[in-house]
Amino acid sequence: MSLPQKVTINEVILRDGIQLEDKILSVNEKQELVNLLYEANTTNLEFGSFVHPKAVPQMANSGELFELIKHREALNLVALVPNLKGTENAAKHGVKRVNFVFSASNTHNLQNVRQTTEKSLERLKAIKEFCDNSDIKLEVSIATSFGCPFEGEVPVKRVKEIVKQVIELRANLITFADTTGMANPKQVYEFVKMMRESFPEQAFNLHFHNTRGMGLSNILAGIEAGITSFDASLGGLGGCPFAPGATGNVCTEDVVHMLHNMGIDTGVDLDKLIAASRRLKELMGHELSSYVLKAGKSNRQYKIPTEA
Repeated sequence: MSLPQKVTINEVILRDGIQLEDKILSVNEKQELVNLLYEANTTNLEFGSFVHPKAVPQMANSGELFELIKHREALNLVALVPNLKGTENAAKHGVKRVNFVFSASNTHNLQNVRQTTEKSLERLKAIKEFCDNSDIKLEVSIATSFGCPFEGEVPVKRVKEIVKQVIELRANLITFADTTGMANPKQVYEFVKMMRESFPEQAFNLHFHNTRGMGLSNILAGIEAGITSFDASLGGLGGCPFAPGATGNVCTEDVVHMLHNMGIDTGVDLDKLIAASRRLKELMGHELSSYVLKAGKSNRQYKIPTEA
C-alpha cells in the first residue's frame, strides 16, 4: 500500500454532528466540547452554521459560540453558510473561513436549499465576491457527489462539470460529500483518482457517512487515491435533515485509531479524543456509534480471568 505520512482530520461534530439531535446543546456545552477537542489537538473544527434557526435550531447560537471560543488563533474554525445572507452574518461575528454547501443532485438541492444546483452555482459567485472583499476564505462542499437518495446515481460527468465551475471561482478547498452513505471503496477510488488527474492543482477533501458501515473503508480508498484530508464527527454523530435514511458521519476516534495503527500521523491525541467522546455521550444522553469508545483501543490488554 502507498500510504501518506500524515492525514488531516476536520472535526464536524459541532455542525453536521449535532444538527439532527433532539437535545439542543447550550453555548456553554458547545464551548466545553471545543475545549476538549483543543486539548486533544484537534485543530480543524467546523464549529457551526449560519442557517435560519427555524430550519436547524441546533445552530442558532453559532455566532455566540464563535465569539466565546478561546485559542481562536490556534484553531482553523469554519462555518457552514447556505447563502449570501448567512455569509454576511458569519462575517459580522468575525468568522474568516466559510464552507458553502450545495448538491450535485438537483432533487436533493431543491429539498435542502429550495433551489436548483445551477441556481446555487450562481449564488456561489456572489458569495465568492463578498468573501474576497471581506478577507474570508471560501470552501465549497458538493453534497450527493457519490449518489442521491432521490435520484440514485449522480453521473460523474455532472460532478466534474460542477467542479470546473467551482475551480474557476478559486475555492480554497473542495469537499466531495457522500451525504447518505451510498459510496463504496471501488467507486471512491476511481472517482477520486479521476478528479485528481483532471484537476491536479486543486485541494480536495472527503466527507463520508457511515450509513451502511463503509465509512472507514471509503476513507482508506480515498487515501489510496491520494487524498489526505477527511471530515469526521466525534462519536459518529450526524446526518442530513433533508435526506431520508441519513445517519451519522464516520466516527472521528475510529478514523484516528485506524490511521494511527497504520502508522499514519494525524496530530490528534487519541486518548484525549476518546475522553471528549465520553463527555459527548454524557451531554447527549444516549449511546454513540463509536467502536473505540465501546471496545477501547486495539492494543488494550485484559487480565486473564481467574476461577472463583
